[in-house]
Amino acid sequence: MLRTFGWSFALTVVGLLAAFAYDGPKAFVITVVLVVLEVSLSFDNAVVNARVLERMSAYWQRLFLTVGMLIAVFGMRLLFPLLIVGATAHMSPWHAWRLALQRGDPDTPGTYGYLLHDAHPLIAAFGGMFLLMIFLDFHIDPEKHLHWLGRIERALQKAGLLRWSSELIAVVALVAFALVYRHHTGEVLGAGLVGLASYLLVSRAAARFEQSTEPGEDDSDGSGARRLVVATGRAAFWLFLYLQVLDASFSFDGVIGAFAITADPVVIALGLGIGALYVRSLTVLLVRKGTLSELVFLEHGAHWAIGALAVVLLVSIEHEIPEVVTGLIGVAFIGAALLSSLRRNRLHPVA
Repeated sequence: MLRTFGWSFALTVVGLLAAFAYDGPKAFVITVVLVVLEVSLSFDNAVVNARVLERMSAYWQRLFLTVGMLIAVFGMRLLFPLLIVGATAHMSPWHAWRLALQRGDPDTPGTYGYLLHDAHPLIAAFGGMFLLMIFLDFHIDPEKHLHWLGRIERALQKAGLLRWSSELIAVVALVAFALVYRHHTGEVLGAGLVGLASYLLVSRAAARFEQSTEPGEDDSDGSGARRLVVATGRAAFWLFLYLQVLDASFSFDGVIGAFAITADPVVIALGLGIGALYVRSLTVLLVRKGTLSELVFLEHGAHWAIGALAVVLLVSIEHEIPEVVTGLIGVAFIGAALLSSLRRNRLHPVA
C-alpha cells in the first residue's frame, strides 16, 4: 500500500500545506473537499484506466504516473480551463489567468467562473461523445463473452453485427441532442464530432499498432477474456495518449463542479490535482493486484458508469445536474458490480 500510495500521501501533505500558505484555513478546507469530489467522481475512471494500463510495458506505466500526472494536474486541471475560457471569450490564456486570480463570483457575467460555465456546452458535448464511444465499443465488442447485465448486454452486443455500429449510434445520439438543444445546435454538433474524432484517432491508432505486437500469456479467468498484449513503442504511445484524453473527459465534470465551490484556479488545481494522484495510484494498485481478473464484473460496472456519465454530460448542456448525482451513479454501478463479482466467485470458486 505504501509503495503504491506513498507519493500520493507525500504530495497530499505538500499540496495541503501549499493551500494553507496560499490562502489560509479556508483554502485548506476547500482543497480537502475538492480532493473528495475528484476521487468520488473518478473511481470508475481508475477501473477503466487499469484495463488499459495492464496492456502497457513497465516503462510506459511509469510514464503514466510521472509525465501523465503532470499532464493531468497542470494540463487538465489548470491550463485546459484557461484555454477554454480564452477560446470562447476571445482572450489570451494569460488574460484568462489574470481574470481567474481576481476570484470573482461565478454568477457574475464577465468573471472567469462565469465564462467557463458559459463554455460548458462545448465541454459537455466533447466529453459526452468521447465517453459514449468508450461505453458502446465495450458492450458492442463481438468478442466479449462475459456479461453482467445479461439480456441488456447481449442485446447491445448484437449491434456489433453491423459495421460502424458504435459510430452510427453515437452520431444519431449527437444529432438528437443537437436538435433538442436548438440554442446550442452548432456548438453541440461541432464539439461532439471533435470528441468522436478524437476517440477514433487515439483508440484506432493504438489498436492498429497493437496488432503488430506479439501476444503474451493468455489471461485465463474462465470468462473467455482476450489475450493480453504488452504494448511498447508506438502502440504504447497511443494508449498513453488515449489515457490522457480519457482523463480529460472524466475531469470535465469535476472542473465545472469545482467552480460551484470556489472560483480560485490555484485551489481548484491543488484539490483536483491531489484527487487525481489518488485515482492514478488506485489504477496502479488494481493492475498490480490483478483485481480486474478476480472481480470480473468490475469493468462492466465501470463502463455502465461511463455510459451514465456520458448521458449526464449531454443532458447537462441545458439542464444543471448536481455533481453529487454524478458521483452517486458511478458509485452505485461500481458497488453493484463488486457485489456481483463476489457472489460469482463464491458460487464458482477457482480451484
